[in-house]
Amino acid sequence: MNEKAPIWVGVLGWAVALVIFMPIFIIAITAFKTEQDAYSLTLFFTPTLQSFHEVFERSHYLSFVSNSVIVSFGSTFLSLAIAVPAAYSLAFFPGKRAQKTLLWMLSTKMMPAVGVLIPIYLLAKNAGLLDSVTGLVIIYTLINLPIAVWMAFTYFNEVPKEILEAARIDGASAWQEMLHLLLPTSLPGLASTALLLVILSWNEAFWSLNLSSSNAAPLTVFIASYSNPEGLFWAKLSAASLLAVAPILCLGWIAQKQLVRGMTFGAVK
Repeated sequence: MNEKAPIWVGVLGWAVALVIFMPIFIIAITAFKTEQDAYSLTLFFTPTLQSFHEVFERSHYLSFVSNSVIVSFGSTFLSLAIAVPAAYSLAFFPGKRAQKTLLWMLSTKMMPAVGVLIPIYLLAKNAGLLDSVTGLVIIYTLINLPIAVWMAFTYFNEVPKEILEAARIDGASAWQEMLHLLLPTSLPGLASTALLLVILSWNEAFWSLNLSSSNAAPLTVFIASYSNPEGLFWAKLSAASLLAVAPILCLGWIAQKQLVRGMTFGAVK
């Protein structure tokens, strides 16, 4: 018989959830305030859509959204297209340096992004990829690829190798193994990997601010544009942030069951 969790565990869980949710709540209510009311944390105010109207009048919101969608989903697709075969090779045909290769890939995430800003900026400039969607897709793919390989490798390791061995005895090729056995079996894990990569790309700010300006600017640049030498307008900044967060937040709510299922894939056998 399962024992009930102590009360303090539930209380602690709610406390952590409230701490995480509080910044989003403050942004949400500030977006409906005037600039005069935005500097106070009062919950009693007259809601207004003035900040949203000014945000839409000042900028083309849909163009920023389209850039974010193209860059996020494009880089996610490209990351998975490279990561899945790489993880398949590392999981089922590991060489002597397989683990070292994985650790080396992960170690690249420990390097501060600003440390490689100048060479990447110069490479993008010489290749004509500055302020282009293609350039951001390539950069986002490169920075998210180690995570994609590691997660796919972890999920592939949970697949019983006897299944693939039986397929090989029946004459299945490597492509048929991956397409008809491995991918369907690991689909929950790969779906959660894809969702995580989309979120990481959607929220990436450093590279978008340094490698784009107008043509390829995603929503992170859209938010940053409301912090300027004239001052920091909290209501407009909150409205812009809420508009930027809303699409990916809705996607997370819709796909939360798949995300949880993927994150716990292989946890219980």
